[in-house]
Amino acid sequence: MHALVVDHSEAGPVRFADVDEPVPSAGEALVEIRHIGLNFGELNYVHQWPAGAVHGHDAAGIVVRAASDGSGPPAGTRVAVGMAPHAWAERVAVSPASLGTVPEGVDLAHAAALGIAGVTPLRVLRKRSLLARNVLVTGASGGVGRFAVQLAALAGARVTALVGSPERADGLRELGADRVLTDLAETGDRFDLVLDTVGGPLVARAWSSLAEGGTIHLVGYSSGQETTFPAEVLFGFGEPRSIATYGDMTPTGGELTDLLGLMAAGRLSAPVGLRGDWQDVDNAVRALFARKVHGKVVLDVV
Repeated sequence: MHALVVDHSEAGPVRFADVDEPVPSAGEALVEIRHIGLNFGELNYVHQWPAGAVHGHDAAGIVVRAASDGSGPPAGTRVAVGMAPHAWAERVAVSPASLGTVPEGVDLAHAAALGIAGVTPLRVLRKRSLLARNVLVTGASGGVGRFAVQLAALAGARVTALVGSPERADGLRELGADRVLTDLAETGDRFDLVLDTVGGPLVARAWSSLAEGGTIHLVGYSSGQETTFPAEVLFGFGEPRSIATYGDMTPTGGELTDLLGLMAAGRLSAPVGLRGDWQDVDNAVRALFARKVHGKVVLDVV
């Protein structure tokens, strides 16, 4: 079968290859993949995976063989695959714990956009009550950012979306952002929670805008830059502020089910900024790296 595998050469980060068919264990379902969801991190930091390995974590498709131990959805079920290894292939063996059943009325391609981009902000935003609190989402025009804006707004937060340029602000107010900024200097507000996807100097600036008791959750570092804090800004009186890292790779089935339920109810939309054929993956990767995609990249497996 065909799959996208890790390529460490200059032609990378991924290439098509013929690979062996997956052999599911008793506790795995065999899923025929119809759509894959690309993420900036797994493509930009491809050196973290071995060359030749089937790449990708997020996809959606149809269960063609249920897990033989009786767990998980039956054959014929439409499913989203989230944060599962080796997902960018024609067929994948997946633990039911990493599957979410896609309700009727939800586009299977939109379900492929969930995974990392949807589950990450959901897990972060659930860590505290957001009702009437000020929340800042950095890199808000990306896949994670657009889900984060929607979910924070649904939780009752006052959402500020920070983007890199005015062109990347399109659609964020419609998703629930109360304000869209291109520079933190544009506001004097203090934020109870910052969900940061950018890293670098922006983290130090966000720290200076953090309210007492507030937290910055680091969920990405798309800037690739270092963060330096002036010594005096790390001292302060009042309720302690904090910076939290993110690395939760536990099974995503429960969160996928919740997100798909919100989509079925019309309360959450999939921010698909580029849709195409997986044969055009090279062009999709270039567009993603060039910051030309507002939201997620979803490719059809044909």
